[in-house]
Amino acid sequence: MKPKVLITRTIPKEALEIVQRSCEVELLKRDRSTPKRELIRRLQGKEGVISFASDIFDEEVFSQVPHLKIVSTVAVGYDNIDVQAATRHKVMVTNTPGVLTDTTADLTWALLLATARRIVEGDHFVRAGKWKHWMFMLLLGHDIHHKTLGIVGFGRIGQAVARRAKGFDMRILYTDLFQADKAAEEAVNATYVDKETLLKESDFVCLHTPLTPETIHFIGEKELKMMKKTAILVNAARGPVVDEKALVKALRQGWIAGAGLDVFEKEPKIERRLLSLKNVVMAPHIGSATMETRIKMVSMAAENCVAGLMGKRPPNLLNPEVWQG
Repeated sequence: MKPKVLITRTIPKEALEIVQRSCEVELLKRDRSTPKRELIRRLQGKEGVISFASDIFDEEVFSQVPHLKIVSTVAVGYDNIDVQAATRHKVMVTNTPGVLTDTTADLTWALLLATARRIVEGDHFVRAGKWKHWMFMLLLGHDIHHKTLGIVGFGRIGQAVARRAKGFDMRILYTDLFQADKAAEEAVNATYVDKETLLKESDFVCLHTPLTPETIHFIGEKELKMMKKTAILVNAARGPVVDEKALVKALRQGWIAGAGLDVFEKEPKIERRLLSLKNVVMAPHIGSATMETRIKMVSMAAENCVAGLMGKRPPNLLNPEVWQG
């Protein structure tokens, strides 16, 4: 008898077929998160689930789904999953690292460039019919080339962002819990510094740290006041890494020049005062949103799920202590 799997959103047929070959599938044909009560109900009798970053898996969920063996999330970050609770209930948890690295780095640069060169403001200006003649002082932005880029979180994505910065002849600083090996630093000519040095010396600060108890409000009022008045903050990590109320104050009062945001503290809700600010560029959490990458992500999640249910160790297992192979 085939194991039963729940897939909580519509996925491309390429990935769906991977699961259907080995499992009996219940597919929720929608594109939104599943409320916890419904998730628990639909997981009854299921051994596997392919889920997404907004689906919450905590002790309450795991304690009520005794047949569940694996949660395969279509994401790199897994702060929505209580991995310790999963481990207590002997449920494997997997993610999709690596596959979205370059795509997210591209989006980071899109936000950085759009904010620095005021592209969204320019688009609105043209569409509103305000462009009557060429003006020397119109929409002056900030150069990117030869400036200093500060990267918070020097993992796969942070290093990919740094590789792209080489083309702009930028000085690259980074901070992380641990210093990277010399080879990684030399590949992009990056220098390891402490948090305060990075904030004070960088013209652009890009956030690529995971969300942990230690990184909640990693950037708050104190940190924003350390930054240059001409600096731009880019967050393509997780929303709660930045104190949104403090960011509004910083943008309004000119502590920094601008911000590019793909994630928000309580998304999809956004601090309403951000919406009226012209010096912030916002995107609806689309860091990995290309057709090619999303297909690769969900296919990887499908392969993780099937492997775990077929008695093989999933390639991207986050809690190996559960593995019984």
